[in-house]
Amino acid sequence: MPLGKRMGQSPRDVAAAIVERLDIQDLCHAPEIAGPGFINLRLKDEWLAAELARRVHDERLGVPPVERARTYVIDYSSPNVAKPMHVGHIRSTVIGDALARTLRFLGHRTITDNHLGDWGTQFGMIIYGYKHFRDEAAYQREPVAELGRLYKLVNQLVDYCETRQAVPDLERQLAEREAALAGQLELLAGHDKSLRKKAEKAVRKLESQAQEARDELAAAQRKIQSVDTSPVLSQLAAQHPGIAEAALQETAKLHAGDRENLALWHECLPRCRLDIQRIYDRLDHPLRLRIRRELLSRPTGRRRPGVSPARSGPGQRRAVCVFLDGFDAPMIIQKRDGAFLYATTDLATIEYRMKTWHPDAILYVVDHRQSEHFDKVFAAARRWGCEHVELQHISFGTVMGEDGKPYKTRSGDTVGLEGLLDEAVSKAYGVVCANDDAKPGGPELSSDDRRHIAHVVGHAAIKYADLSQNRTSDYVFSFDKMVALEGNTATYMQYSYARTQSIFAKGKVDLDALRRAAISSRCKIRRNGHWPEAAAVRRGPAGRRGRLPAQSADQLPV
Repeated sequence: MPLGKRMGQSPRDVAAAIVERLDIQDLCHAPEIAGPGFINLRLKDEWLAAELARRVHDERLGVPPVERARTYVIDYSSPNVAKPMHVGHIRSTVIGDALARTLRFLGHRTITDNHLGDWGTQFGMIIYGYKHFRDEAAYQREPVAELGRLYKLVNQLVDYCETRQAVPDLERQLAEREAALAGQLELLAGHDKSLRKKAEKAVRKLESQAQEARDELAAAQRKIQSVDTSPVLSQLAAQHPGIAEAALQETAKLHAGDRENLALWHECLPRCRLDIQRIYDRLDHPLRLRIRRELLSRPTGRRRPGVSPARSGPGQRRAVCVFLDGFDAPMIIQKRDGAFLYATTDLATIEYRMKTWHPDAILYVVDHRQSEHFDKVFAAARRWGCEHVELQHISFGTVMGEDGKPYKTRSGDTVGLEGLLDEAVSKAYGVVCANDDAKPGGPELSSDDRRHIAHVVGHAAIKYADLSQNRTSDYVFSFDKMVALEGNTATYMQYSYARTQSIFAKGKVDLDALRRAAISSRCKIRRNGHWPEAAAVRRGPAGRRGRLPAQSADQLPV
């Protein structure tokens, strides 16, 4: 249909021209044009039989390995340390794992490298919270949950302080926009008809800007109110008025090698790694967990080409930046307080990977909001001598809520990934039990079998629900759709496989014998153009070949 529009012809005429030039007689029956311009192709049975026979003995199903294997490093998942994994991590984890498995199957050397390099502002907040607000009993019982609580608490208090400081500017901005709107409305009243349309457009724009300022101010006031109306939070905010700057200082001390903060970092990370690894084990992801603390050499020591101190006032410490052609702003690799950023650790990690694995390509499976960051990191790395390695950002869309923003629960928290997995397995378990209990002869599965099937079906449902989305598009998160066991889901495909295995079992088909028979019958297929009977087909009591009893697919046991 789009081609017909581009060519200025009816779609059916375009379809007819295509069909006239098709040469697919060995593959398909005669093509048919249907509807406004669809081309229907029906594969020939003999071609399907020949392809099945050709592939049935081939473990690779006709997909040859690459002639020249490359070394790929795939950076994906990368959850934040000291915070539980949430539903937003599912895309990076599942897409990255699928990419790694595909490249390995093709014969490439593939290294999955999980860069847990987040020891920036977030960890400074955690350290501050650990020192001032820690519940020791809760930390010993569930360390990651407690660290997550501390981060959320400190982040809320920091946000409260920064929002209070921002309110006067927000009020001034709103007043300016409302004044501009009032002025434009006065002008509108005096315009003649020839200029009125243009003036109305300007009014609508100013109204939108004024409403945006009102919404921003209202959101800030709600944040402030949520703390002011809480006896606990308001007291903590009063006791820690400089918490924002203090948290940044904890980060800077960590990066400078402060003994106490480094000790806390080493104290927290092993516990966090175990928690993350537990989720990966559930998803059957053999992902390398590696935490890198190596950073770029300090600018006062060895400088790389293009690295320069940014301008600052007299007596002030200067930030260190990489100035790159084609970008309006430089890439900061060290802040004025001495702390480092994601760009710093990403560049250090590229250097490590180049020296350790000598890859042909490094792929970063990260959502599209980080595109500019990786453009800068790749540009800087190439200036440093990484011209011959392929650096690619494999971007993907964001998991969105119904409000069009990155998905969060009504409480403002992101949905925990483990909770999502638990719900999927629980729903699958309910279906398995209900079906097994309803069998005419009574239940056939043991409790362990039921739980194993639920584990496989539930986790597959989550993976497939994400992979079935367009990789580069945002999509609205639906809990019910994620754990659905019907329709275009992993469970539907698993059920097809189970039915096939049931047919083999009822027919007493020896699959190994079938494959051996297929090898010897390939020539017959090509010569006679039909599917020969295989010796592995079920034999009756007298040894003669028989056919499977006619049954409805719904009668086949799973």
